[in-house]
Amino acid sequence: MKNMFLIFERSCTWAAMLGACAMLALAAALGMFQILMRFVFEQPAEWTEVLIRFSLIWMVFLAIPAAFRQGAMVSVDVLYRWSPPRIRRVLDWVVSLAALALIGVIIWWGWDYAQRGGVQSMAGLESVSMFWAYLAMPVGGLFCVIGI
Repeated sequence: MKNMFLIFERSCTWAAMLGACAMLALAAALGMFQILMRFVFEQPAEWTEVLIRFSLIWMVFLAIPAAFRQGAMVSVDVLYRWSPPRIRRVLDWVVSLAALALIGVIIWWGWDYAQRGGVQSMAGLESVSMFWAYLAMPVGGLFCVIGI
């Protein structure tokens, strides 16, 4: 059962990281497109700025689970190094519970923001709801819960 969960967790973290890489590639491609349109063709595409901003937000929230997986998010190095093995196990639990509490708040309020933002539209992309931008918080948070 533990091995099955770890396989599930690795695949979820891999999928989230793949999504984060795709969002970074999208932001870079849109940035290059914006430079080309603005300075070569002198016809700026305003919608690219909005999409770059939101793709970077999605990138961050999708990459957080990989940081948790590697132990790079919450660090209590000094206490961890000075503690005996039994206390280290307690520290692992305390840090994990604190991280889960924080991620729980992000999921809760992120979903609330997403629902409330459903009536707003993105500036520059009036046909797209802000729901999709705010949805990055609860989706990234759910991937984090699995990673933690």
